[in-house]
Amino acid sequence: MSKSINITQLHAERTPTALLVLGDGTIFHGFGIGQTGETIGEVCFNTSITGYQESLTDPSFAGQLITFTFPHIGNVGFNEEDIETAGVAAGGLIIRADITDPANWRAVGDLDDWLKARGLTGIAGIDTRRLTHVIRESGAPNGIIAFDPEGKFDIEALKKKAAEWPGLEGMDLAKEVSCKESYTWTETNWTMNDGFGKQQSPKRHIVAVDYGVKRNILRCLASLGCSITVVPASATFADIMAHNPDGIFLANGPGDPAATGKYAVPVIKDCIESGIPTFGICLGHQMLALAVGAQTVKMMQGHRGANQPVKDLTTGKVEITSQNHGFVVKRESLPVGVTETHKSLFDGVVEGISLDGKPVFSVQYHPEASPGPQDSHYLFQRFVDMVDAHA
Repeated sequence: MSKSINITQLHAERTPTALLVLGDGTIFHGFGIGQTGETIGEVCFNTSITGYQESLTDPSFAGQLITFTFPHIGNVGFNEEDIETAGVAAGGLIIRADITDPANWRAVGDLDDWLKARGLTGIAGIDTRRLTHVIRESGAPNGIIAFDPEGKFDIEALKKKAAEWPGLEGMDLAKEVSCKESYTWTETNWTMNDGFGKQQSPKRHIVAVDYGVKRNILRCLASLGCSITVVPASATFADIMAHNPDGIFLANGPGDPAATGKYAVPVIKDCIESGIPTFGICLGHQMLALAVGAQTVKMMQGHRGANQPVKDLTTGKVEITSQNHGFVVKRESLPVGVTETHKSLFDGVVEGISLDGKPVFSVQYHPEASPGPQDSHYLFQRFVDMVDAHA
């Protein structure tokens, strides 16, 4: 018998207009937000208390339904600046309270209107603490959100769809979120008085391979004096070299690194052999590890939030990081010649590697931290210094 978790007694005067149905048949009743319809994916939780707009537009969340553990979502409304991509990103969202009215000087509108404009479907009014407990105890489940203003649902059909969704393991999503053609990037970081700037005097040229890159990563590089050419995930080594890079950046992205790695790993191997300084983040880190012979595995619930402690083993310093990943590099699979440089202080997993004697390194987390603390910005400078030393 399926379980049913119903908190509509807290809203007795309202008829539920949305359901979250998990793959095991568990049903959460709530109220629809954003676009009407259905959306399916892996249900995860994010512990960040700020930056919901950045998270919802992070391509690394493609194929996932984000449960925000912070109960007040919508209080800063939306604006046209705090987005990480204009394309495919999170599949849907799940929140505890109704969307909060905006109360922020940068807001230009209500979050619900923004969700509708982007075609994002969500559910409010459910017990997110209970859902988070389910994920922590049993792992990230498949789920489907259905939003019907009249509250009419074919529950058996929803259960079937949720149960039959194949899951993220073995799924290549980078091809869905990547750019289709190369482009240049010059925009620099946002400042209070001037907004975003523009890099007009670059000192070095970086080619970024787009597996689902966040805009703030590109801004961090541009702010350090880099001109950037972004190439699609499907770019060949010849495509990359045609741009004459001083450094190569392997971007973040969604899905299973082993699946994307079928076409990306051979290219990354050539990048390593070229001797050109190379830096990877998130999915780029995982596929770099695959390229040197390591293995990746799916985590039970992953790391998603802006409060993840990591130790830089090269300096001994601890940084609070922003993370969003459901796969991880297996420590015991790291081959000779690969050094672990960063380690999670939550569960001890590998958070960074470097290649001995080569200008190549990567981290699992997001040093651009959008949202999140800026403890890890030094990694961009470390990469730039490596590029300059190689010139």
